[in-house]
Amino acid sequence: MTQLIIFLFFISFAIETLAVEVPTSIRADRAIASVEPALKKELSDLGLEYGAPVFIRIFKDPGVLEVWVESADGTFIAFKNYDICTFSGDLGPKLKQGDNQSPEGFYFVNAGRLNPWSSYHLSFNLGYPNKYDRVHGRTGDALMVHGNCLSIGCYAMTDAYMNEIYALGVAALKSGQPFFRVHIFPFRLESASLAKYNSHQWHSFWVNLKEGYDYFNTYKRPPNAEVSNRNYVFGP
Repeated sequence: MTQLIIFLFFISFAIETLAVEVPTSIRADRAIASVEPALKKELSDLGLEYGAPVFIRIFKDPGVLEVWVESADGTFIAFKNYDICTFSGDLGPKLKQGDNQSPEGFYFVNAGRLNPWSSYHLSFNLGYPNKYDRVHGRTGDALMVHGNCLSIGCYAMTDAYMNEIYALGVAALKSGQPFFRVHIFPFRLESASLAKYNSHQWHSFWVNLKEGYDYFNTYKRPPNAEVSNRNYVFGP
Protein backbone atom coordinates (compact mmCIF):
# COMPACT_ATOMS: atom_id res chain seq x y z
CA MET A 1 0.00 0.00 0.00
CA THR A 2 2.83 2.37 0.89
CA GLN A 3 4.49 1.72 -2.48
CA LEU A 4 1.20 2.41 -4.27
CA ILE A 5 0.78 5.72 -2.45
CA ILE A 6 4.33 6.73 -3.36
CA PHE A 7 3.74 5.73 -6.99
CA LEU A 8 0.52 7.76 -7.18
CA PHE A 9 2.29 10.73 -5.60
CA PHE A 10 5.00 10.69 -8.25
CA ILE A 11 2.42 10.34 -11.03
CA SER A 12 0.54 13.34 -9.66
CA PHE A 13 3.79 15.29 -9.32
CA ALA A 14 4.76 14.46 -12.92
CA ILE A 15 1.41 15.66 -14.23
CA GLU A 16 1.67 18.93 -12.28
CA THR A 17 5.21 19.40 -13.54
CA LEU A 18 4.11 18.97 -17.14
CA ALA A 19 1.33 21.53 -16.77
CA VAL A 20 2.32 25.09 -17.57
CA GLU A 21 1.36 28.49 -16.27
CA VAL A 22 -1.22 29.84 -18.71
CA PRO A 23 -1.88 33.60 -18.76
CA THR A 24 -5.48 34.57 -18.29
CA SER A 25 -7.87 37.48 -17.86
CA ILE A 26 -11.44 38.00 -16.75
CA ARG A 27 -12.43 38.13 -20.41
CA ALA A 28 -10.69 34.85 -21.18
CA ASP A 29 -12.10 33.13 -18.10
CA ARG A 30 -15.63 34.18 -19.01
CA ALA A 31 -15.20 33.17 -22.62
CA ILE A 32 -13.88 29.73 -21.70
CA ALA A 33 -16.62 29.17 -19.10
CA SER A 34 -19.28 30.01 -21.69
CA VAL A 35 -18.18 27.27 -24.10
CA GLU A 36 -16.54 24.64 -21.88
CA PRO A 37 -19.66 22.55 -21.05
CA ALA A 38 -20.73 22.22 -24.70
CA LEU A 39 -17.18 21.43 -25.84
CA LYS A 40 -16.84 18.70 -23.22
CA LYS A 41 -20.07 17.07 -24.38
CA GLU A 42 -19.19 17.31 -28.07
CA LEU A 43 -15.76 15.81 -27.44
CA SER A 44 -17.18 13.06 -25.25
CA ASP A 45 -19.67 12.14 -27.98
CA LEU A 46 -16.65 11.47 -30.24
CA GLY A 47 -14.76 9.54 -27.59
CA LEU A 48 -12.36 12.46 -27.04
CA GLU A 49 -11.33 14.31 -23.88
CA TYR A 50 -11.36 17.99 -23.12
CA GLY A 51 -7.75 18.90 -22.42
CA ALA A 52 -6.28 16.34 -24.81
CA PRO A 53 -3.56 17.63 -27.16
CA VAL A 54 -4.84 19.67 -30.10
CA PHE A 55 -3.57 20.43 -33.60
CA ILE A 56 -4.75 23.19 -35.93
CA ARG A 57 -4.70 23.36 -39.72
CA ILE A 58 -5.62 26.50 -41.63
CA PHE A 59 -6.53 26.64 -45.32
CA LYS A 60 -6.77 30.02 -47.02
CA ASP A 61 -8.98 28.41 -49.66
CA PRO A 62 -11.74 27.56 -48.71
CA GLY A 63 -11.13 29.79 -45.66
CA VAL A 64 -11.36 27.26 -42.87
CA LEU A 65 -9.59 26.53 -39.58
CA GLU A 66 -9.64 22.88 -38.52
CA VAL A 67 -9.19 21.69 -34.93
CA TRP A 68 -7.98 18.12 -34.45
CA VAL A 69 -7.83 16.40 -31.05
CA GLU A 70 -5.62 13.50 -29.99
CA SER A 71 -7.48 10.25 -29.32
CA ALA A 72 -6.67 7.43 -26.92
CA ASP A 73 -4.61 5.61 -29.58
CA GLY A 74 -2.38 8.63 -30.17
CA THR A 75 -3.79 9.65 -33.54
CA PHE A 76 -5.57 12.95 -34.10
CA ILE A 77 -9.28 12.99 -34.88
CA ALA A 78 -11.06 15.81 -36.73
CA PHE A 79 -13.15 17.65 -34.16
CA LYS A 80 -14.46 20.88 -35.67
CA ASN A 81 -14.09 23.16 -38.66
CA TYR A 82 -14.46 26.92 -38.20
CA ASP A 83 -15.01 29.34 -41.06
CA ILE A 84 -12.36 32.04 -41.10
CA CYS A 85 -14.00 35.44 -40.97
CA THR A 86 -11.22 37.09 -42.98
CA PHE A 87 -7.49 37.00 -43.66
CA SER A 88 -5.17 39.38 -45.47
CA GLY A 89 -3.65 39.13 -48.91
CA ASP A 90 -3.64 36.30 -51.43
CA LEU A 91 -2.40 32.75 -51.75
CA GLY A 92 1.29 32.60 -50.90
CA PRO A 93 3.54 33.28 -47.90
CA LYS A 94 4.10 36.49 -46.00
CA LEU A 95 7.38 38.11 -47.10
CA LYS A 96 7.87 41.35 -45.21
CA GLN A 97 6.54 43.71 -42.60
CA GLY A 98 3.64 45.73 -43.95
CA ASP A 99 2.81 43.59 -46.98
CA ASN A 100 -0.63 42.84 -45.49
CA GLN A 101 -0.16 39.16 -46.26
CA SER A 102 -1.14 36.31 -43.94
CA PRO A 103 1.60 33.68 -43.51
CA GLU A 104 1.78 30.09 -44.72
CA GLY A 105 3.97 27.42 -43.18
CA PHE A 106 4.53 25.47 -39.98
CA TYR A 107 4.14 27.24 -36.65
CA PHE A 108 3.47 26.44 -33.01
CA VAL A 109 1.85 28.13 -30.03
CA ASN A 110 2.99 27.77 -26.42
CA ALA A 111 1.48 29.40 -23.35
CA GLY A 112 3.67 32.47 -23.78
CA ARG A 113 2.05 33.17 -27.14
CA LEU A 114 -1.49 33.41 -25.76
CA ASN A 115 -2.95 36.88 -25.37
CA PRO A 116 -6.06 36.91 -23.16
CA TRP A 117 -5.93 40.75 -23.11
CA SER A 118 -5.96 41.12 -26.91
CA SER A 119 -7.42 44.21 -28.57
CA TYR A 120 -9.08 41.67 -30.88
CA HIS A 121 -11.04 39.80 -28.20
CA LEU A 122 -8.69 36.81 -27.65
CA SER A 123 -5.65 35.81 -29.67
CA PHE A 124 -2.57 33.66 -29.98
CA ASN A 125 0.65 34.49 -31.78
CA LEU A 126 1.70 32.07 -34.53
CA GLY A 127 5.39 32.72 -33.97
CA TYR A 128 6.06 34.25 -37.38
CA PRO A 129 8.79 34.55 -38.53
CA ASN A 130 9.79 30.95 -37.80
CA LYS A 131 13.21 29.51 -38.63
CA TYR A 132 12.27 28.92 -42.28
CA ASP A 133 11.00 32.49 -42.64
CA ARG A 134 14.16 33.92 -41.10
CA VAL A 135 16.41 31.83 -43.37
CA HIS A 136 14.56 33.37 -46.32
CA GLY A 137 14.86 36.91 -44.97
CA ARG A 138 11.17 37.34 -44.23
CA THR A 139 10.14 39.99 -41.74
CA GLY A 140 7.11 40.89 -39.69
CA ASP A 141 5.71 40.24 -36.25
CA ALA A 142 2.52 39.84 -34.22
CA LEU A 143 0.87 37.51 -36.72
CA MET A 144 -2.11 36.10 -34.90
CA VAL A 145 -5.23 34.04 -34.92
CA HIS A 146 -7.73 36.30 -33.15
CA GLY A 147 -11.34 37.38 -32.84
CA ASN A 148 -13.09 40.60 -33.82
CA CYS A 149 -13.43 39.56 -37.49
CA LEU A 150 -10.82 42.08 -38.71
CA SER A 151 -7.46 41.24 -40.26
CA ILE A 152 -4.26 43.10 -41.08
CA GLY A 153 -2.03 40.12 -41.82
CA CYS A 154 -3.73 37.82 -39.32
CA TYR A 155 -6.38 35.11 -39.40
CA ALA A 156 -9.51 36.64 -37.92
CA MET A 157 -12.39 34.62 -36.51
CA THR A 158 -15.74 35.60 -35.07
CA ASP A 159 -15.56 36.04 -31.32
CA ALA A 160 -17.85 33.03 -30.82
CA TYR A 161 -15.53 30.76 -32.82
CA MET A 162 -12.45 32.21 -31.15
CA ASN A 163 -13.89 31.40 -27.72
CA GLU A 164 -14.01 27.70 -28.63
CA ILE A 165 -10.61 27.58 -30.36
CA TYR A 166 -8.97 29.45 -27.50
CA ALA A 167 -10.63 27.25 -24.86
CA LEU A 168 -9.42 24.07 -26.56
CA GLY A 169 -5.88 25.39 -26.80
CA VAL A 170 -5.81 26.56 -23.18
CA ALA A 171 -7.21 23.23 -21.92
CA ALA A 172 -4.54 21.30 -23.82
CA LEU A 173 -1.73 23.50 -22.51
CA LYS A 174 -3.00 23.27 -18.95
CA SER A 175 -3.13 19.49 -19.26
CA GLY A 176 0.53 19.29 -20.24
CA GLN A 177 0.78 19.75 -24.00
CA PRO A 178 3.90 21.98 -24.22
CA PHE A 179 2.64 23.67 -27.39
CA PHE A 180 0.14 23.06 -30.16
CA ARG A 181 1.11 23.14 -33.80
CA VAL A 182 -0.59 25.36 -36.38
CA HIS A 183 0.02 24.35 -40.00
CA ILE A 184 -1.09 26.87 -42.61
CA PHE A 185 -1.65 26.02 -46.28
CA PRO A 186 -2.92 27.94 -49.31
CA PHE A 187 -5.43 25.15 -50.07
CA ARG A 188 -5.70 21.39 -49.60
CA LEU A 189 -2.45 20.21 -51.16
CA GLU A 190 -3.72 17.19 -53.03
CA SER A 191 -1.71 16.38 -56.15
CA ALA A 192 -4.53 17.27 -58.53
CA SER A 193 -5.12 20.63 -56.85
CA LEU A 194 -1.42 21.49 -56.79
CA ALA A 195 -1.02 20.57 -60.48
CA LYS A 196 -3.30 23.48 -61.36
CA TYR A 197 -0.61 25.82 -60.04
CA ASN A 198 2.40 24.41 -61.92
CA SER A 199 3.29 27.84 -63.29
CA HIS A 200 2.56 29.77 -60.09
CA GLN A 201 5.48 31.64 -58.49
CA TRP A 202 4.97 29.73 -55.23
CA HIS A 203 4.58 26.25 -56.73
CA SER A 204 7.93 24.93 -55.43
CA PHE A 205 7.22 26.36 -51.97
CA TRP A 206 3.86 24.61 -51.92
CA VAL A 207 5.45 21.34 -53.07
CA ASN A 208 7.64 21.58 -49.97
CA LEU A 209 4.59 22.33 -47.77
CA LYS A 210 2.89 19.29 -49.29
CA GLU A 211 5.46 17.01 -47.67
CA GLY A 212 4.23 18.09 -44.23
CA TYR A 213 0.62 17.99 -45.36
CA ASP A 214 1.04 14.42 -46.63
CA TYR A 215 2.86 13.35 -43.47
CA PHE A 216 -0.14 14.26 -41.33
CA ASN A 217 -2.63 12.68 -43.71
CA THR A 218 -0.62 9.46 -43.65
CA TYR A 219 0.10 9.13 -39.92
CA LYS A 220 -2.65 11.32 -38.43
CA ARG A 221 -0.03 12.94 -36.22
CA PRO A 222 1.40 16.39 -36.99
CA PRO A 223 5.04 16.20 -38.02
CA ASN A 224 7.91 18.06 -36.45
CA ALA A 225 9.06 20.66 -38.99
CA GLU A 226 12.75 21.53 -39.14
CA VAL A 227 14.78 23.45 -41.75
CA SER A 228 17.65 22.09 -43.83
CA ASN A 229 19.17 23.57 -47.00
CA ARG A 230 16.52 26.32 -46.92
CA ASN A 231 13.67 23.80 -47.08
CA TYR A 232 11.29 22.34 -44.53
CA VAL A 233 12.07 18.76 -43.54
CA PHE A 234 9.65 16.61 -41.58
CA GLY A 235 9.83 13.80 -39.07
CA PRO A 236 8.18 12.40 -35.91
